[in-house]
Amino acid sequence: MVILDQANHEWEEWRPGVQTRMRSSALVGTTQLCVFEQRCDPGKGAPTHLHAVEELLTVLDGQADVWLEAEQATLTSGQSLVVPAGRKHGFHNSGTATLHVQAILASPIFEAAFDDQHETPRRWLPRP
Repeated sequence: MVILDQANHEWEEWRPGVQTRMRSSALVGTTQLCVFEQRCDPGKGAPTHLHAVEELLTVLDGQADVWLEAEQATLTSGQSLVVPAGRKHGFHNSGTATLHVQAILASPIFEAAFDDQHETPRRWLPRP
């Protein structure tokens, strides 16, 4: 049985205005999924990117403008976007308060191909 102490998972800054907290990944022993949360300041979020696996992005609090290739929508608390594998997508906080989102990826390692090559493409790798 694997029990995770979520209170000990710290927030880290991924980019200015975006704090991320890993909930579950290869780092803690999962083999088929990665779950993390992000808190984004107004105007901040995730730039255009894609994953080789499916993703479920859920707004826990706030408002997010999301895009999936040419499609665009605004999500509010309790709404989710299903992102098929290999499709370019992203989001930003379009509200005035902090945006809180949760992402679930069908892989234990966060891997993304970003349009911005300065972004870190892999996170939460298993320990050697």
